[in-house]
Amino acid sequence: MAFWTYILRCADGRYYTGQTDDLERRVSEHHHGGFSDFTSRRRPVALVWSQEFPTRTEALEAERRIGGWSRAKKEALIRGDWESVSFFSKPPKERFSTSLETNGGGDDSTNPNRSLRA
Repeated sequence: MAFWTYILRCADGRYYTGQTDDLERRVSEHHHGGFSDFTSRRRPVALVWSQEFPTRTEALEAERRIGGWSRAKKEALIRGDWESVSFFSKPPKERFSTSLETNGGGDDSTNPNRSLRA
């Protein structure tokens, strides 16, 4: 038997993360209302990501982990953008380099003798 973790995009743009053993049935329940108060108030919903797991425990663990992610990290997962998922896994203070080269410093901006006054 397969188990699924999934993400729904609600009509208001918010995301809902869940897990189930019958993905088609569960998405239908969310779409028609009455299953979850959160999604019932934000219909229609659309399935935007899902992954199959061999056990319910693994699907539940993935639901809990992904449910706590930031919006940006969930959107990177939905796109399959693993570089961005990794980026958003870092604490905010570690996400950006202090190097001028990696922060868009141009030709003479890397010159240590360049005046910062215009």
